Amino acid sequence: MRALKPFFILPVLLWQSAMLALGQIWVNKTRAVLTTLGIVIGVSSVTAVIAVLTGLKANVLSEFETFGTNKIFVLPYPPYERNRRQRMTMQTMFHQADFDSFAQHCPSVKTFTRLCDSNYTIAHADRSEEGVTVIGIEPTWHDIENRAVIMGRPFSLIDEDHARPVCLINPHVRDTLRLGRDPTGESILIDNRRFLVIGMVEPRVDSGMFGGGGSDSEVWIPFTTAQLMSPYGYIVVAASKSPEVNEEARAEISFYLRKVRQVRPGEPDNFRVESVQRFVQQFMGVAATITFIATGIVGISLLVGGVGIMNIMLVSVSERTREIGLRKAVGARPVAILLQFLVESVMLCLLGGLIGVLVGQALVSFVASFPTAKLDKSYIPFWAILLAFGFSATVGLVFGMFPAIKASRLDPIEALRHE
Repeated sequence: MRALKPFFILPVLLWQSAMLALGQIWVNKTRAVLTTLGIVIGVSSVTAVIAVLTGLKANVLSEFETFGTNKIFVLPYPPYERNRRQRMTMQTMFHQADFDSFAQHCPSVKTFTRLCDSNYTIAHADRSEEGVTVIGIEPTWHDIENRAVIMGRPFSLIDEDHARPVCLINPHVRDTLRLGRDPTGESILIDNRRFLVIGMVEPRVDSGMFGGGGSDSEVWIPFTTAQLMSPYGYIVVAASKSPEVNEEARAEISFYLRKVRQVRPGEPDNFRVESVQRFVQQFMGVAATITFIATGIVGISLLVGGVGIMNIMLVSVSERTREIGLRKAVGARPVAILLQFLVESVMLCLLGGLIGVLVGQALVSFVASFPTAKLDKSYIPFWAILLAFGFSATVGLVFGMFPAIKASRLDPIEALRHE
């Protein structure tokens, strides 16, 4: 039974110390608030930074999800850095036969489309618009971009094989050129060449990262038709069977193109294969680094706050020297005195941490209220709250230890004589 006695005494001592600490904090409210100011600033800054970065990361990942994380871009690229300005020369451009057996040699690729674009003036009757990007696509483009034809029909194999002058438009083109509500069957001019509108594609989802800029008008024509109008090379957009096999798909594409384009072993690629999933991974790494660095920099204020806690606790020990001597004279053990001041220091820091989290949440809500900031998904993660309170408690323990030890070692007789 005697062995179990300390286990019952410790909770009682902690409870008594906590009550005494709360009493002292309440008596010296102004001093307590000023003392914890460094902790409040540090915790609020850390939690706000983490919340904003969390919201930013969520928004960016959402943009990537909308754009398609299984996309792979295959672009012509010169073999040497010094020839970058000549990237679209005849030696580096993709040729018609380069992708004839592409699907058979790349089993991780679900589908692909060749794609080229040029800027033209489009017109209908007395309405026109300059600088519209006209994109040459293949029928598989709709599967890759997840954009369906909402009126009319998509391109057919006959359109491709015969390079027919047909086009797809988006609602913005219909409204700009004042076409009918259902524009299928009407004609528009693209670079003074007449094209038959066979369908309308659903509008794209507005994105802060992808798309945007330039004209909102979109016009698509068969890839073979676009090549006749502007035979200056093309790129390939592929979709892997799932984001998990993106790296396998990239490797298969690189191996296939090196073989087709007769790139010798040891020579650099004269093409480039970029995966959206790879950009996602790079962004996640950068975001984690920024979070770590920002948290470390802002965490310095917590250390400064800890120094303030230690100074105030030393002042408190000096002010309560007679109280300490009286408690020791009536039988209080050094561990009880140490625990009293240590718990008071920790509670001060935890109080500062609580206020800091609330202030941090207020800052996040304020920033997220601005629509242009696009931080509506910002929130303080639960692990960040635990980190804030854990760090605050650690600061209280570390910086409160020296004043607590000093108080526990006071001689009761000398303490009672203290004025």
